[in-house]
Amino acid sequence: MTPEVHAVRYGTRTTTHAESYLNWHVYGEPDAAFAMDYFFWVVRDAAGGVTLLDCGFEPDVGRRRNRDVLVDPVEALHRLGIDPGTVARIVVSHAHYDHIGNLDRLPAAEVVMTARELEFWTGPHAGRTQFAHSTEAEELAVLARARDDGRITTFEGTLALGELTLVEVGGHTPGQLIALAPVPGGRAVLAADALHFYDELEADRPFFVVADLEAMYAGFDLLGELAAPADHVLVAGHDADVGRRFPGRADGTGIDDLVIRIEVAP
Repeated sequence: MTPEVHAVRYGTRTTTHAESYLNWHVYGEPDAAFAMDYFFWVVRDAAGGVTLLDCGFEPDVGRRRNRDVLVDPVEALHRLGIDPGTVARIVVSHAHYDHIGNLDRLPAAEVVMTARELEFWTGPHAGRTQFAHSTEAEELAVLARARDDGRITTFEGTLALGELTLVEVGGHTPGQLIALAPVPGGRAVLAADALHFYDELEADRPFFVVADLEAMYAGFDLLGELAAPADHVLVAGHDADVGRRFPGRADGTGIDDLVIRIEVAP
């Protein structure tokens, strides 16, 4: 089969520029409201194997944080014909609540993440307020148990998983990663939260949650380089424009409008 990637839009909220961008006041522009979407990504290889990039927030946690739940991520997998109990691999871009919220509902999966990300979020500083506000303590405990159970594979730098390539960039979190995956017409650069919104790269405006600002800027530069070839497309992690840039959908799922087919336009 042809390799494919789907971005599953499972949640949304309304935010503002001042709330979302680091030191918005330095740009001298008025504030405004805009939509922020929440995605996880389903990567199918040429043999039909499924890898998840992240697994979304747990619905009750999302509602408590005033996010609108469009579909339970686990239900979305069922709609895509994927049995959550048999998912073999989840790549964790980073350990914030909206990216690891359903790990305990995918019990058979090997978890792949950077060594630095796992080390930090199971280490002594994870509970400090400026880091902890983007996490859930119970979910970090699930991550620690997965480590203790031998379910987690870690790496540093770059890792090839068949047709999928993972690259450590840091910045937003200590060990944030991005992924490159084949799609119809070329390759997708799946930025996850190394690029929440396209405007971060296009206007050089970092997101407000940052562990290492220099690494975040370097990540923007790398994403720009990776997405430069005509047969590569850049997929931001939270931008409502993803659905407009990639108009294809997965038909027949019952949540067709939420399952965005990532491909390179001819």
